[in-house]
Parts: sequence; C-alpha cells; structure tokens
Amino acid sequence: MAAAWLVAALIVQTTVVHAVAIRNVVPSFVLVVVVWYAMRVDARRATLYGLLAGALEDALAPGTAASWTIATGAAALATSLLSRGFFADSVPLVAAITVVATLLRALIFWTVMALFGYPTGLAGMHFHEALFAAVLNVALIVVTMLVVRRIAVPQ
Repeated sequence: MAAAWLVAALIVQTTVVHAVAIRNVVPSFVLVVVVWYAMRVDARRATLYGLLAGALEDALAPGTAASWTIATGAAALATSLLSRGFFADSVPLVAAITVVATLLRALIFWTVMALFGYPTGLAGMHFHEALFAAVLNVALIVVTMLVVRRIAVPQ
C-alpha cells in the first residue's frame, strides 16, 4: 500500500501540481507521503522508503544527480527519529515534523546541489521558497489527516 501511495504522489507531483504553483512553489506530495509513512515505522524502513522516493524523484528530474535521494532519505530518517514515542495521529506533532522535514530536505538538497556545482548565490531565494513550501506541505498533510479521519471513522 505504501508503494501505491508513493507512485500516486509521484504521478501527481510530476503532472498536475505545477499548475497550481503559488509564487513558484508547490507542495511536495512525495514528501508528505514519506513523512506520513516515516512516522509510523522504524528508522530503517523509513530511511529506505525515503531513499526510494528520492531516487524516483531524481530519475524524473534531470540534473539533480542524487540530491533528492540523499535529501529525502535524510528527511525520512529525521521524521522517524523525531516521532518516536508520540502518537502519529497528533495534528500539531505532524505539522511540526512536516516543517522540520521540509526545511531539512531543502537544506540538504541545495547543499548537495552546490557540491555538484550549482551556484550558491540564490540561497536566500531558496530559503524563502523552502519556508513557503513548509507551509504548503503542512496544509496538505493536515487536510489529508482530516480527510482520512473522516473516512475512517464511521458516523
């Protein structure tokens, strides 16, 4: 089931989401799926899932080398470690962890891209985009959680 959600997120991310960009920023459906999964499993499985998700993103994005693989794997590991001992269905916890995962992923992605020769002069712009992406990702995961709760609990 987790693989199906990842494939669906990749399809949405690569085909539809760019049409709803706000200030050139879109929510990351892939990261939201990775965070959702990583909060519910151990660190090893979360990291493997994040590495797979990142590798698929790298395969679909020319010129990123292994940047998404490294960044998404690290974000999955951090998510899994941060969520230990907490309830995975706590909206404030999920929102906070999503912000951390989004910012960590962006930091690692742009650091790896800089190591491969990407110009570092756009760091301020990328930081502002990461902050806005964090807000969009939180909105996406909170709406998803509320919809899942509504569907899962019979009225």
